[in-house]
Amino acid sequence: MKTIAALASLLCLAFPAVSVADPEPAPVVVELFTSQGCASCPPADALMHKLSERDDVLALAFHVDYWDYIGWKDSFADPAYTARQKAYARAMGRRMVHTPQMIVMGQEDIEGADPLKLADAIARHRSVASPVSLSLQVSATAVSISVHPVDGRVSPAAVIDVIRFTPLRRVAISRGELAGRTLDYANIVEDWVRLAEWDGTEPVSFSVPLPGEQSLAVLVQETGNGPILTAASLD
Repeated sequence: MKTIAALASLLCLAFPAVSVADPEPAPVVVELFTSQGCASCPPADALMHKLSERDDVLALAFHVDYWDYIGWKDSFADPAYTARQKAYARAMGRRMVHTPQMIVMGQEDIEGADPLKLADAIARHRSVASPVSLSLQVSATAVSISVHPVDGRVSPAAVIDVIRFTPLRRVAISRGELAGRTLDYANIVEDWVRLAEWDGTEPVSFSVPLPGEQSLAVLVQETGNGPILTAASLD
């Protein structure tokens, strides 16, 4: 994950406070921790394709680097994504991580590719109202991001992250546990920036550059890898 110092190009703007709720419910965020070197990961990767087609779900694939020693270096892996998975393990009182692993709204751990368990988790979180409102507005050159507590209530302290992801990439794997296979990967996280820390009291607004050919997502998450409070994305 890039540091705040790397955000010098981002412009913080003073937008007026927004007093209305988001027009549509926020999507349920499903994070998949996966690897091109993991033989048990393709079913979960395939499930991500189906999730990426849903309007009520924001599916994000974080490729970890701890499988690279097997003989194939994951072309999407980043040590920061491994660190994120380990931070979730600590927050949930776990000593180990596993792949594939899905985390729903920063709160529920689903091991492997279990569509029934995942469907139940998504349904539960769809019914939970968010204490935070998040809106994205697109101009010719930038995306404006506005975050504020719902109905003026104080919300938990949080971090605001901007994620750029690629909807689809095909990879021919020549070594490792998946040698000889060509696989399609969906919603691959390729850039993750910590935009700001937020105390949950006053509205805040920012502007970031348009994502170009990638898609853009914004997460508002309780500090310490806690629950994801709300999210939004642009295709």
